[in-house]
Amino acid sequence: MRTFTLPGNISLAALDAGDADAPPILFIHGFPLDGSMWHHAAHRLAPHYRVLIPDLRGYGQSPPAGDQASIADYADDLADLLDAARVTTPAVLVGLSMGGMIALDFARRFPDRLRALVLCCTRATPESPEGLERRAAVAREALTLGTANLAATMAAALFHPSAPADLRALWQRRIAATHPHTVAAGARALASRPDARPLLPTLTVPSLVIAGDADTLTPPDVLKSIADAIPGATFRIIPRAGHLPPVEQPDTFSACLAEFLRTLPPCPPPNR
Repeated sequence: MRTFTLPGNISLAALDAGDADAPPILFIHGFPLDGSMWHHAAHRLAPHYRVLIPDLRGYGQSPPAGDQASIADYADDLADLLDAARVTTPAVLVGLSMGGMIALDFARRFPDRLRALVLCCTRATPESPEGLERRAAVAREALTLGTANLAATMAAALFHPSAPADLRALWQRRIAATHPHTVAAGARALASRPDARPLLPTLTVPSLVIAGDADTLTPPDVLKSIADAIPGATFRIIPRAGHLPPVEQPDTFSACLAEFLRTLPPCPPPNR
């Protein structure tokens, strides 16, 4: 892991693996997780790509950065991270859940920096009225009671019914270890996320949309509607997976991602 200092006194810890001159891939984790969810895919891809996996502000090994943030703030952090890491060629963005929403905002605001887009178990719609109340309650609970109850609730909802108990317990511990301010900031960012549906038909980069077959948080039909709206997008369903296919079915997910990457046009050489 490396620590990158970004504008605005933001520090991000990030795994930076592979050849610095290889085509870059930037992975974006979900809420309230961390970048370790991508490590299996990174190990698979690092021999052929430059892999960047940040812990978003406040998550994982990145220091807390207050209890207010927006999807645009996270997207800005990613653009600043690419600058700090001296990535000068367009990157493939791979985002799950909140990470997919951040990837879509990045695609809208930094299209010249995007080579391809992979969206997993995410949404393009703004938050519903019921969701707004739920996100506000999560932020309040985190700040007043901590993250233990949230961790238990989420660990029960994230996985396929057949997921091993030790895998659920591992991620419950990681969620519980997330700073309450970070959880509040993420919940508020999700509540205020923009409507990305108008963006989808304007996307011109190669796109892959992935669903978990048993995901109850973002069911496959939600992902299929996103894929249908993006011109030429590929849609895949990962069997025996809930909301975290890269964690639950890492081999299948990594193979699906690698297959998509092999179809991309050649990456231009970096500008040094």
